Amino acid sequence: MKKWMKYGAAAVMAAGMVLGGSMEALAAHLEDITARGTIRVGTTGDYRPMSYKDKETGKYEGFDAELAERLADSLHVKVEYVPTTWKTLTADTEAGKFDLALCGITRTFDRERVMSMSDGYLLFGKTILCRKGDAGKYKSIPDINRPEVKVMVNPGGTNEKFAKAYLPKATLIIHEQNAEIPGLIAEGKADIMITETMEAKKYAKMDSRLADPLVNQPFTKNRFGALMQKGDQEFLNYVNFFLAELETNGTMKNMEQKYIG
Repeated sequence: MKKWMKYGAAAVMAAGMVLGGSMEALAAHLEDITARGTIRVGTTGDYRPMSYKDKETGKYEGFDAELAERLADSLHVKVEYVPTTWKTLTADTEAGKFDLALCGITRTFDRERVMSMSDGYLLFGKTILCRKGDAGKYKSIPDINRPEVKVMVNPGGTNEKFAKAYLPKATLIIHEQNAEIPGLIAEGKADIMITETMEAKKYAKMDSRLADPLVNQPFTKNRFGALMQKGDQEFLNYVNFFLAELETNGTMKNMEQKYIG
C-alpha cells in the first residue's frame, strides 16, 4: 500500500509538471480574476472591426473590445488590456501574460494543439482588399498568384500563412503594422491585402479608394475564438458558456450588425 502511494503521488506530480510546469500553474483563472478585480485581455489593437486602439483616445474599440467588456461584466470585474502582436501572440499566451486573448483570432488546429481555444463565434473567411479601380482584375486565386501582383500582409498570423500557402508566385510584402496596410494599398504601395471578410468590409466602407470584390466568395471559412493557456478547463468552460449565452439571447447577432453590418 505504501509503495502504491509513493508511486501514485509521483505520478500526480509528474502530471502536474507536464500540464503546466507546477501544480500551482493549474490554479483556476476564475479565482485569480475575482481576487484581482480585473480580467487581463491580450489584444493586438490593430484589427478593425474586431479590436482597434484609437491613437487619439488610447481606448480599444470594436466587436472584441465590447465582447471583452461584456465578459468582464459577467464576472463583476474590469477589463485590463495587455498589448500583444501577431508575431508574439502564441508566446505571450503560453507565458500567461494575460488571462485570454480577444482580437479577431482565427481558430486553427495549430493553435489548438498548444493552447486552448474557445468555441467559435462569427463566420468569416479569407478574402482580399484592393484599389477600387482594380476590383475587376481579381476574381480568383490564379488572378492574384502572379509575380507582378504585390501582396501585403502582417507577419505572424494566418494572413501570412495563407499568402505563403496559396500565393507562392505573387510578390509578398511583409508589413509590421496591420492597421497601416489598407492605406498603403490605397496609395499603390501594394496591390492586394489578404485579410478576413470583416476587415475587408470595414475598410471598403471607410475608404472610397478601396474595394472588397470577393467578400461574398471568401477563399476559406472559419470562426474566431478566445485564446488561452491550456490546463484550466473551468475557465474555458466559463468562456464557452458566456459565448453560448450571447448567441442564444441575440446579443451576438446585434453586435455583428453594429460592427460589421
